[in-house]
Amino acid sequence: MRPYLARVLRDPRRPTVREPAWWLRPHVLTVTLVLVVFAIGTVGYVLIEGWTFWDAIYMTAITVTTVGYREVHDLTFPGQMFTVVLLLTGVGTVFYAAGLLLARFVESGALRRWEVRRRDHMIDELDQHFILCGYGRIGRIVLEQFRRQGVPYVVIDRDPDRVEDVMELGGLAVAADASNEDVLRRVRIDRARALIAAVGTDAENVYTVLSARLLRPDLFIIARAEADDVTTKLKRAGADRVLAPYQIGGVQMALTALRPAVVDFVSLATDTSQLDLMMEQVRIEAGAPLAGQSIVSANMRQQFGVVVVGVQRANGRMEFNPAPDVAMSPGDYLVVLGPPERVRALELAAQAGRPVA
Repeated sequence: MRPYLARVLRDPRRPTVREPAWWLRPHVLTVTLVLVVFAIGTVGYVLIEGWTFWDAIYMTAITVTTVGYREVHDLTFPGQMFTVVLLLTGVGTVFYAAGLLLARFVESGALRRWEVRRRDHMIDELDQHFILCGYGRIGRIVLEQFRRQGVPYVVIDRDPDRVEDVMELGGLAVAADASNEDVLRRVRIDRARALIAAVGTDAENVYTVLSARLLRPDLFIIARAEADDVTTKLKRAGADRVLAPYQIGGVQMALTALRPAVVDFVSLATDTSQLDLMMEQVRIEAGAPLAGQSIVSANMRQQFGVVVVGVQRANGRMEFNPAPDVAMSPGDYLVVLGPPERVRALELAAQAGRPVA
C-alpha cells in the first residue's frame, strides 16, 4: 500500500460515507412512489369520472397490475386518456417495485433463514435414522448407498460446501464438528439407528465415537480407521465395528485374483441395484410366528423362497450354513438370500403379531 494512501485510511478526520436517511433509501422511495401512483389514479377517476372511492381504487389496481378485468364503468374520452397515462407510468413502477422488494428479500437472508428452519424441523422429525459423520470420499459412497436404499440419514461435516452438496441432493446435513455432544443431540442421536464415523482423521473419529458412545450406550457405531494401530483405540472408545478401507480394498483385490467367481457372486448378492436377488438380514422378534421354530419346520425354502446362509445369535455368534433343525430364537438375525419381494415377506413374518402368509 502506498504511504499516502495508508495515511489517508488511518486518518480519523477523513470524510466518511454516511448512510442516507431512511426516507431516502431506494426501497422506501419505491414503495412511496407506488402509493403515489395509486393515489393519483384513485383521485383521477373520482374527479374525471365521478366514481366512488372504492370503484376508483379498484380500477386503479386492475390497471397498474395488468390483471385485465372489465372496466368498472364505461369510460369517457378523458377517462380513457387518463387510463392510458396511468398504464404507461403505473405498470412500470409497480413491476420495478416488486423486483426491488424481491431482491431486498433475498439479500436480507430471509429465504436462507427459512430454509434453515425447515431443515431443523425435518431433523427434529427424524427417527431410526443414520448419522453419517464426514462427507469425504468414503462418506460419499456411504451416502449413495443410503439414497439407493431410501433410508433416512443426516450428515455432519465441517465444510459448508460439502453440506451444500448434500442439501442439493435432497438430504439433510449440518455444518459442525461431529465430536461435539451438542451437535449430536441436535441431529437426534437419541433416536438414531446407527452412527458412522468417517471424518478426516483418526483422532477426530476417536473423539466422535467417544462422544456418541457417552450419549448413547446402546447405539450401533461404525468407524473408519486409516492407521493400523487405531483400530484398538476406536474399539476402546466404543465402536462396534472398525473398518479399514485400504485393508478391505487389498483383500478384495486379492480375492478377485484368486476366486473371481466367488467375488462376482457376493457382489451380485449385495448390489442394491440388483432387482432379482438380494442378501439381507432379518431379525426375529419376540412373539413373531417364526420365533422358536426351526428352519425346516418353518418351511423357509418353500414358504418364502429364500436360502438361509447364516444365523447370527443374539450374543453375536455367527453360524454359517445352519442345519435344517436349527431353531430361530428371538433376537437372532437370519442372513438370507432371495428375491426382494420374498425377503420382504419373510421380514413381515419375523415381526411380532404378524401371521405367516
